[in-house]
Order: sequence, then C-alpha cells, then structure tokens
Amino acid sequence: MARQEPNCEGSSVVSDLINFLNASPTAFHAVDEAKKRLQNAGYEPVSEREDWKLEAGKKYFFTRNYSTIVAFAIGKKYVAGNGFHIVGAHTDSPCLKLKPVSKVVKGGYLEVGVQTYGGGLWHTWFDRDLTIAGRVIVREEKDGSVSYSHKLVRIEEPIMRIPTLAIHLDRDVRDAFKVNTQSHLLPVLATSIKAELNKVVAENGQADSDAQTHGKKSNERNTSNNSKHHSLLLQLLADQLGCEPEHINDFELQACDTQPSVVAGATKEFIFSGRLDNLCMSFCSLKALIESSESNLEDETGVRLVALFDHEEVGSDSAQGAGSPAMLNTLSRITNSFTADSKLLEKAIQRSFLVSADMAHALHPNYMDKHEDNHQPKLHGGLVIKHNANQRYATNAVTSLIFREIARNHNLPVQDFAVRNDMACGSTIGPILASGVGIRTVDVGAPQLSMHSIREMCAVDDVQYSYEHFKAFFQEFSHLDEKITVDA
Repeated sequence: MARQEPNCEGSSVVSDLINFLNASPTAFHAVDEAKKRLQNAGYEPVSEREDWKLEAGKKYFFTRNYSTIVAFAIGKKYVAGNGFHIVGAHTDSPCLKLKPVSKVVKGGYLEVGVQTYGGGLWHTWFDRDLTIAGRVIVREEKDGSVSYSHKLVRIEEPIMRIPTLAIHLDRDVRDAFKVNTQSHLLPVLATSIKAELNKVVAENGQADSDAQTHGKKSNERNTSNNSKHHSLLLQLLADQLGCEPEHINDFELQACDTQPSVVAGATKEFIFSGRLDNLCMSFCSLKALIESSESNLEDETGVRLVALFDHEEVGSDSAQGAGSPAMLNTLSRITNSFTADSKLLEKAIQRSFLVSADMAHALHPNYMDKHEDNHQPKLHGGLVIKHNANQRYATNAVTSLIFREIARNHNLPVQDFAVRNDMACGSTIGPILASGVGIRTVDVGAPQLSMHSIREMCAVDDVQYSYEHFKAFFQEFSHLDEKITVDA
C-alpha cells in the first residue's frame, strides 16, 4: 500500500500534542487537561456517585480518583443493546514518587526519599533538572467548619537533581553503570546549611504570626509534617498552592523532568519528550473522539468511548486501573440508562470493539538484533498492530482485519509486531479488558524509541496517522462491523 503523507492538518495535531504533554507532568494533570478539552467540546460531567440521566446524541465524561477519565458520545440513533466503540489507553508513566516519609538528611545534604514506580530506565534520571508535581490534600477552614480538597500542584523551576558519581571515584562505571535504586536514586533538594538559614528566616516570620494568632493546633500539625518531609519542600508547595504549610495534610507527588516537550531533529521529524508512553496515545484517542463527535452523531447507532486508565505501568490492579470494574460498570450504566432489561448489556458487549492503544517498540538502528527480521516497526510507518500467540496482546485475525480495513479505506500505513521467541513480551490493558469484559480487542500503538526513559522520542508523522486512524475507527466501525460474520 502506498504510504499517505500527513496532510496539512498534521502540524496542528502535533503542536496540540506538544501542548498536551507540557500540561501533563503527572496522571492527575493529564486527566485535568483532558477534562478541560472535553468541557470545551461540550461534554457534560457525570458522577459515579449519582444516578445517570443520559440522552442519545449527547456527550459525557467522568473521572475516577482524578487519575482515570472516561468520555463517551452517544449516537443519535443509539438504542440499548447496540455496541460500544472504544479506544483505551493509560495516563501513567514510569517515574519516581515521593515516599510517605520523604525527609532524608545525609552528609550535609537534604535529599528527598522516592520509590520507583513502574519499570523505568532509572539511569536516565541522573543529572536531569528535576522538579515536583502531583496532588496535595489541603485542609481548609471556613466559618468554623473544616473541609479537605485535593489540589493539583506543579513547581515549574528545577529544584532537585540526582548527581552521578565522578568517574575518578568509580573507574568501573565505563563497563557498567549499576544503579542501586534505594541508595543512589535520591534527588538532592538543598544543602543543610542553606536550608537552616532559610528556616531561621521563616521561623522568625512565623513567630510574629503565632504571637498574633496563638495558632497552637497549626503548629502541632506543622511539626508533624516537618518530621516527615523537609520544611523547605513544604514551604515551596505551600507557596505554589497559596496556603500555609500546616494546611498540607498529605500528598501524592512525583519527581518530573523540567525540560519541555519539543518537535526536534534536523528536519523537525521527531518529538522529544517524557511520558510519550502513553500520553501520546491518550491524546490521539481523546482528540479523535472529540473531533469525530462534533457534528456527525446523527447517524451513529453506537456509543463512541475513550477510557484513559491509571496504573497500567504497575499491572492495572487498582480501583482506577483497567483491572477494576470501571469499564464494565460504564458500559452497564450507559445501557441501563436506556432500558430496564439487564440482558441487553450482554448483547451490547458482543457488538462492541476495543482498540487498546499503547506505544510500540520501533526498530533501533544500534540494536537491530532485538527485533525479528519480519517484524521491525519503523518510525513514520503508522500504527503498529501487536501480536502474541500467548495472549500478552489481545489481537486476533478478526480484530486485526477490522483495524486494517479502516486503514485501507483511508490509505493509512500500518505495521505488525511480534516479539522474538527468545525474548519476554510486554503487555497492555488489552488482555485485561478483553478477558474481564469479554470484548473483541486489537492491540496497537505508535512506534517509539527510548521507551520508559525520562526522555523518549517518536515521529511526528505517526502522531498524525494515529489520530486519523482512531478518528476513522469512531466514524466507520458501525458500518464495517455489519459486514463481518464470525459467530453466526
């Protein structure tokens, strides 16, 4: 098949992805950015804690834990029992998350205790300009009552670094850079002496404030927090949030690279960024849903849906992961909003289709032996259909046919990947949802290099191809599925 060059719209899609990536240092921020885009496109929020009153022809979304988001557009001709056309991806990426007690003091340095999340290439985190982002639980008092709210936070400037050891002190490092993730992977926040000087200034100001307010309880809370986390870190967070350090009750924070995502390369053909796995697929599926459902739901008989889950990098077994009942609950609640017949859900699932979208391994020019000769996905080659006989991917002949036919109808390139027999195979949310829900599934992803590095890369063309492929899937699946007979 002749390869289609990306159309002129491609540059706007890529620049939009760059904006999405730079706004999303954590899963919480990615969900927040997705929520803003959905609301701007006319999607209405619904709550899992409330009854749903849905209407055909309208668009909705909900969040779970604010790290998972599900959005759906109901066709104008939808009736209960019709299928769901789904693209699933994930919001999380390997990173360093702050420990519940992060305060570490060693050798005259203030360090931040972190725990590894997912299977990161941890050596890439050394000598990077790091900051902190995530969510904070803030205690608020008003008119004598106390409430707690979660607030997103991001410190823009670099405040931490994990320095490597000089080669003069470790001559063997040229043979192997071995990272002990417990002892070597602690970011340096400050030196103790500078922190103490800042603390004296802060305490003098606090003393004046306490003399006026007699804030005994606030001081007790502050002392408790200071025993778990550096007061300097708490003050930085409080300044960013516009609150007092003692009002910070808890948080979920992670270290983040401060270098922004960019279009790069000698011919501007690449994207250099963190978290491409899997915010690239999250973005492309979200944009495809929004734009495919702007005006052409009139003839749609199904429900178009995007689900962006948390915790894929650690197995998906959480209340907001793909291993939870979230997907099945969503399909059930939508179906039951239009009927009292519970049996129609089973019919709907058999008429549904899931595209599990997670980035794929592109052929590496310096490690070509890591790919089998017949399965070498390349940058600019379009979405990769992933296959594994042992069901590490959920693709089969029928589901790959559907995805290929959509590509053929739009002259979009596609590629195939199967791991070498002598190598372990990764997995995705595809098999989890296929087995948990019973839905037909194809596993796909855009090709990339440096997966799980703090700084990854992919091709601008593949971003455009992915967006177009997902958009075409939403628009055409209902008609294509009518032509396929398997279980008569």
